[in-house]
Amino acid sequence: MLTKLLKYSSLSLVVAVKRSVTNSQSNFHLSNQMKLLNDNKQFKKTLELFDKYTKNNTKTFSSYIITQALKACTHLKDLERGKTIHHHLILSRTKDDFYITTSLIHLYMQCNDIASAELLFNTTTKKNVTIYGAMMKGYIKNKQASKAIDLFNQIDKPDEIIINLLFNTCAQLGTLEALNLVKQVSSEIPKSFHSNSILLNALLDALMKCGDIKHAESLFDKSINKTLDMYGAMMKGYIQNNQAKKAIDLFNQIKNSNEVVIILLFNACAQLKTPEALNLVNKVSNKIPKSFHSNSFINTSLLDALMKCGDSKQAESLFDKTTNKTVEMYGAMMNGFNLENNPIKTLNLFKKMNVDNIEGNIAIFRCVIKALSQTGDYELSQSIIKQIPNSFFVNNQIQYALIDMWGKSGHVDLAKEIFEKLSQPNQVEYTNMISCYGLNGMGMQAIELYYKMPKEFLDEGTYVCILNACSHSGLVQEARSIFESIQMKTEKIYSAIIDCLSRASFFEEAQKLIDEYEYDHLPSIVIYMALLSGARNIKNAGLSQKTYDHMKKLFSQSTNSLTSAAVLLANTYASSGDIEKASNIRDELQKSGRKKKMGITRTVVNGEIYVSVQL
Repeated sequence: MLTKLLKYSSLSLVVAVKRSVTNSQSNFHLSNQMKLLNDNKQFKKTLELFDKYTKNNTKTFSSYIITQALKACTHLKDLERGKTIHHHLILSRTKDDFYITTSLIHLYMQCNDIASAELLFNTTTKKNVTIYGAMMKGYIKNKQASKAIDLFNQIDKPDEIIINLLFNTCAQLGTLEALNLVKQVSSEIPKSFHSNSILLNALLDALMKCGDIKHAESLFDKSINKTLDMYGAMMKGYIQNNQAKKAIDLFNQIKNSNEVVIILLFNACAQLKTPEALNLVNKVSNKIPKSFHSNSFINTSLLDALMKCGDSKQAESLFDKTTNKTVEMYGAMMNGFNLENNPIKTLNLFKKMNVDNIEGNIAIFRCVIKALSQTGDYELSQSIIKQIPNSFFVNNQIQYALIDMWGKSGHVDLAKEIFEKLSQPNQVEYTNMISCYGLNGMGMQAIELYYKMPKEFLDEGTYVCILNACSHSGLVQEARSIFESIQMKTEKIYSAIIDCLSRASFFEEAQKLIDEYEYDHLPSIVIYMALLSGARNIKNAGLSQKTYDHMKKLFSQSTNSLTSAAVLLANTYASSGDIEKASNIRDELQKSGRKKKMGITRTVVNGEIYVSVQL
């Protein structure tokens, strides 16, 4: 009897061991297959394979298999499938398996389900640095940087990954408080961390985005082993801080640039918009490896640089030669055409996108709406606006672009309808609506909205718009009152009030403000153009001549602006009846080779735009 029992026990043990080995082998084989599929970005096939095995008891699945399944859900943003795996298959294992917990947090955060991620995090008893890192990364992804900092403060011993995430968080905030935290933490971390190039790169990025350029430059200069990523962080920071020239100087120190650095160079040149920048764009684009030209991001930044530097012909040639055109490339071209005040080409590109079945995104429709605002044609605008997906109309950028467009085409009622549907209008939407009223001679409505606007929204753009609205409606006293209430008066603000006063023939008062401005500023040609324009409006040739002569003394090098001023002067003489004097000025302009900008008139017939040029 004892012998039989021993034989039975031995047999049971052998079977159990065989099952365990079989399960382990099966788990190993399945996990390898799933990882291979995920590595090849075949996420749907990963889940199909996982589903095939879920018919068996999932308790035999290893954590690695579960995390591979959740990884596939995360990349596909399949929240429903991920929740099914969580609640029906592995709920009991999330309490003590930090691999699964971390994967679930990544899933929820990637799918913007912050509440589920927070619930899981708060109910997890054994939290390690990896779980904290997943939460911080998720908060950064969902633009909730303050929560990431709160979480950082709970960690006793942050590792290099956590420190890196903190710097990313502070870079997103870009505040003085964030900068102080960056400085504090960077001064306290172990010296060994400073040999981590990824960490240094994140630190440079944070310093730049928080506006401490000098500190970033000092750290960069002291670094012995500078990586391309570090150069890139500095270049990007210079561009963000409107110091494109420094970004170009840094580029010239790099021996072997990568694609990211080339993109940043083109972005810097696009910001400068100078002939020298254009020459550099052409030089670099001709030298980069041919393989780089297959990178759509490089092509997009190159097109953007060419357009912004004024070489639209070369940009069009490059665009036409490109076989695989992306939405971003279309956007770069359309934005460039809008900057050139050439809406026809923008709208033609949009038609081409429709023919090629390329779907537009928010950026594309913003460009289209901008082009429509330049045409000012109601029927054409209506026909194209109908093509915008309904889901886009809740986007702030689309909303304020539409307000601007309807305002410029004279349909204040449609602009107002959009504005009044906004639950909480932002600064741009308020300003655009004020501008809309101003353009259409509705100064009192503009003033009423201005006083309803939250004070924290008031900036230079808002002040200029409301003063212009007063100017177009002849509301001089209201403009004076608003101007006096402004604490930080800029060149544009002075120009707007002087335009208002000049239109109403208050030239002495306008001159006093010019003297006030020039007490602690250099003379501004924009301000004098406003004064000259006002003199033209009332046909005061004497004041126009006096102002123009003074401008020639002050701004002798500003050829283009003086040409525009001479045209205004000639028009003033012509409108006051002195045709001979007007002709003499125009003859002098022609002899000097200086040309005024051509006037363009656009007419829409049967949905097609026709252009006439006025010399």
